[in-house]
Amino acid sequence: MAIVLEFTEIPALETENFHLRGMTLKDAPNMYSFMSDKETMKYITPHPVETVKELEASIKNSLENFKQQKEIPWVIINKQDEQVIGMFRFHKLHTWHQKTEMGVVIHKDFQQKGVMTEILPKILEFGFNTLGLNRMVGDIFADNKGSKKLMEKFGFHKDGILRETDFHGERFYDTVVYSMLKSEYQEGGPMKSRGEISLED
Repeated sequence: MAIVLEFTEIPALETENFHLRGMTLKDAPNMYSFMSDKETMKYITPHPVETVKELEASIKNSLENFKQQKEIPWVIINKQDEQVIGMFRFHKLHTWHQKTEMGVVIHKDFQQKGVMTEILPKILEFGFNTLGLNRMVGDIFADNKGSKKLMEKFGFHKDGILRETDFHGERFYDTVVYSMLKSEYQEGGPMKSRGEISLED
């Protein structure tokens, strides 16, 4: 049976130092600083947005996908100064199969500072307990060592490597698929493996 998203607005999520709220068109100027940065976007696309208007079009598409229950896009806000420091989204959200993929972009000034280490437990709780998802996936470029370490730290299962599965305008990339099932989350919760790992999130 398909899960049902009963909310009409994107729910807000909160951690000690950050809060996530629904993305809006008004966020485009603040998001542009990291969504247009080639180094920040290197594991997503070699051709990031070049104008705020282009980013606004992308946000509109995400919000339309939310209405169709195919995506949930958030901005990540630093509580200390209320600045937008990143974005997180559930995409390829499928209510019948009860699964989603996760996507994130963090401003370069906040990378390697544990932002996702703090946020991910709340994301997992929301996805599995509130939405009722059965499967959550991180599908990442094989070169993205920071995201791989994050997935492993939180006990995600490495499903395998897909060879040259993504073409991003300049070259083909291998991707590594990590997943966590609801039963695994319920058995151990997040961070089942707690080794000392240097994260690059």
